[in-house]
Amino acid sequence: MPEIDIHGERFHYRFDGPADAPVLVLTHSLGTDLELWQPQVEAFSRRFRVLRHDCRGHGGSVVSPTGYGIDRLGRDVLGLLDGLGIARAHHCGLSMGGMVGLWLGINAPERLERLVLSNTAAKIGSAELWNNRIAQVEQDGMAAVTLPVLERWFTADFRAAAPDRVERVAALLRACPAAGYAASCAAIRDMDFRDHVGRIRVPTLVIAGTDDTATPPEDGRFLAGRIEGARYVELPAPHLSNIETPERFAEAVLAFL
Repeated sequence: MPEIDIHGERFHYRFDGPADAPVLVLTHSLGTDLELWQPQVEAFSRRFRVLRHDCRGHGGSVVSPTGYGIDRLGRDVLGLLDGLGIARAHHCGLSMGGMVGLWLGINAPERLERLVLSNTAAKIGSAELWNNRIAQVEQDGMAAVTLPVLERWFTADFRAAAPDRVERVAALLRACPAAGYAASCAAIRDMDFRDHVGRIRVPTLVIAGTDDTATPPEDGRFLAGRIEGARYVELPAPHLSNIETPERFAEAVLAFL
């Protein structure tokens, strides 16, 4: 997997698809890495130059101390685009990746063609929730949060019917650096874009999951209602809608793009 140096820090990324196609950047959720998008790569790469990347603190990218926010993750994406010579791109992010997309839409619309915000929100959870999660990971490592996270991310029926697919996500969670996970939890804890999302003027698709308890449909409808002209799609899925309903997720994104 290629690496790029952004201001002295290492980031992993991967391209799939034709070199002359429009670029589609995919940004993953908290605790995973670019492999989260594997179910969509084949479909997306038929029409796009798909650029997946490991966020700061995840996968093979740099793990830096806490004290940064979602803005840092957004600037990392801009640094990636700059380093690869990409002036404009589509962006699709899920959960934490969708928060990065919100930041880009608010702060760097000139770099975006279209924006897909999946299973995300302008604000997620309370400070207490995130502080407890951070303390748990710092004390007991990623194993302590893996099962509870999987229970939130997937329905019981899917966990029973597709254990191999759930295990692939579990492996990503277990492999995530605890320090990177904790720092990203703090960034999510401190993010609140509720008063800013109305500034987004990039053509936007909001995807929500009917069974998503982490970012329920009302969070998606809030975004779609505040972003002028945004489209809203609700899938019969929980938080990782691209895993539990992969074909319908891909169809919704491709129809929009």
